[in-house]
Amino acid sequence: MSIGNSPEDDRPSIGHALQQARIAAGLTVEEVSSSTRVRIPIVHAIETDDFSRCGGDVYARGHIRMLARAVRLDPDPLIAQFDAEHGGRPAPTPAAPLFEAERIRSEPRRPNWTAAMVAAIVAVVGFVGFTLFNGNDDSGTAQVAEGSTPDKTTPKPTATKPADPKPVPSESAIAAAPRNKVTVKLSATEGKSWVSAKDHNGRLLFDGLLLQGDSKTFQDKERVDLVLGDAGAIELFVNGKRVDDRFEPGQVERLSYTKGDPEVG
Repeated sequence: MSIGNSPEDDRPSIGHALQQARIAAGLTVEEVSSSTRVRIPIVHAIETDDFSRCGGDVYARGHIRMLARAVRLDPDPLIAQFDAEHGGRPAPTPAAPLFEAERIRSEPRRPNWTAAMVAAIVAVVGFVGFTLFNGNDDSGTAQVAEGSTPDKTTPKPTATKPADPKPVPSESAIAAAPRNKVTVKLSATEGKSWVSAKDHNGRLLFDGLLLQGDSKTFQDKERVDLVLGDAGAIELFVNGKRVDDRFEPGQVERLSYTKGDPEVG
């Protein structure tokens, strides 16, 4: 007697499911690549269940999610199948704490009223003693008329130097981006992400990993092209304005920006 396979064993592979859904939708690999910005060789590799060209499990999940949506498949079961076949989703690595030098601010000194009172009492006692001593020692000195009081010198108020006004914080450099250039600022606020940036001539401006808490700013006179390996971890500012597109974690995005208001390329 043979034991039948479970329903999970009968389900198609991830690549086969994506390929069959693409064919059923009447789409070519080139059309799927154009709509998802996933390169054609990677689409072919995924449809044959070869995820080695994705650059890692995080990027593979992002590619599977985008391809599934392009061919009208629910991506969640495919992501769950991928995690089950590749050892499960790894636990998130806690980001290294960012240390920032703390400015030491000196507390304003409070007036020492006790010392001031003691000094005043000593001054009064000394003045009275000096007056009595001089009156007893010099017999020829005219006595002070009855009812008269010695002149008291009124201390002049000490002029206090006004505190220097606190400098007004200058606007961010990204907010003052020149109008005749395109300025793009990337900040890794939700985690790390691989980033590639090129100018309008295709010259590579940056290609590497942007760690959480790091920022990069790129400028060109015509256009800046971006590839974000994990777009959900990136906060994006273009020409002084924040781009409010909400990308999902693990999502790969290819973007282009020009002068003027930010527009997704």
